[in-house]
Amino acid sequence: MRIEDVRTVPGLSGFFFDDQQAIKDGATQSGFAYDGQPVTEGFDRIREAGEALIVEIELADGSIATGDCAAVQYSGAGGRDPLFRAEKYRPVVEGPVADALRGQDATQFGANATMLEEMSAQRSGGDQLHTAVRYGVSQALLNAAAQARGETPTDVLADTYDTEPATSPIPVFGQSGDERRINAEKMLIKGVPVLPHGLFNSVEKVGEDGEGLRDYLAWLSDRATALGPEPYSPRFHIDVYGILGKVFGPPYDRTEVTDYFETLREAAAPYPLQVEGPMDAGGRQAQITEMAELRDGLADAGVDVDIVADEWCNTFEDVQAFVDAEAADLVQIKTPDLGGIQRSAEAVLYCDGTDTRAYVGGTCNETVTSARACAHVALATDAAQVLAKPGMGFDEGFMVVTNEMRRALARRDATQEVPADD
Repeated sequence: MRIEDVRTVPGLSGFFFDDQQAIKDGATQSGFAYDGQPVTEGFDRIREAGEALIVEIELADGSIATGDCAAVQYSGAGGRDPLFRAEKYRPVVEGPVADALRGQDATQFGANATMLEEMSAQRSGGDQLHTAVRYGVSQALLNAAAQARGETPTDVLADTYDTEPATSPIPVFGQSGDERRINAEKMLIKGVPVLPHGLFNSVEKVGEDGEGLRDYLAWLSDRATALGPEPYSPRFHIDVYGILGKVFGPPYDRTEVTDYFETLREAAAPYPLQVEGPMDAGGRQAQITEMAELRDGLADAGVDVDIVADEWCNTFEDVQAFVDAEAADLVQIKTPDLGGIQRSAEAVLYCDGTDTRAYVGGTCNETVTSARACAHVALATDAAQVLAKPGMGFDEGFMVVTNEMRRALARRDATQEVPADD
């Protein structure tokens, strides 16, 4: 089935773009906005409406496959590509990208995605197309291949990478936003497997000595026991955006730090705990060094808390570096930051056979289309967990990702059934 044309429509993403550095530097929240001036290049305000670029691939039979170009909430931070503007990149997708894809065989997802990945930068300021462009167009290519082949996107990815897909839904990770208590209670009632993210992105939220985070975990443990369905064994996953580095500072294998993590484990008990982005060292190698130092310190002290790589773990090459250095128990595959969606699948698979698990993450600032595509990546690679997205309301993203996995599994089961002999 041939690709006939590629079109785009500027659209909305599921949340907002936030200037992470301005927030870390102490910008105060005023209602839903932030007071102060932005410091990251490209931002006009500290919080701006999120954007997406809807990509439509028309096939020879007239059918349309879609994907959404979207970028993370904290664009331009931690080594990521600059702030994504849909109108700026619309001519790129409708111009050189469309020219390259017209006439290609839609069933050949791997070849088409690789060609896209290898295209020149086109206004992106680097060596490749902007990550958001590669992300959205590759989703459309994946969906086009699935339509042309009469399969699910899970099947296309599994065939591309010769994997055995998961046979049950991947554990979903819910994110609470700033409504970390109300939304956590909603997650507990629904029996969400991994929760609640927490958005602990300032010293004020974590506490000058880390006491705010510890108190929250104790509350969460109590509520999990009270509200969770039977049986229910959730995993707690907290993102601290590097703030523990501001509270303690290096070295991270010293007793003061490991003792603090032990108090977090005790507060979360009996539920397992993983802490994302404990510090932000300002660069990849420094981040790897400090993460490995903390991980080794926790292991030596017998503190059973997993640490998760996020800051400075953006590209496929970044994931390789963190895994090779054994610097994390879990790496977030931050899907928009890897570019083509096939790179997210490759990053998860790179963790196979190592001491590091992978979770298909991303951002609240995506779309329903990109979230559904990521659900197929998680299934095809049998990832450790997958993020509920888009948005920060929790319920909607949890529904989108969960239902997409259940649909895909039901369709695969139906097509793989062997008729009984007469």
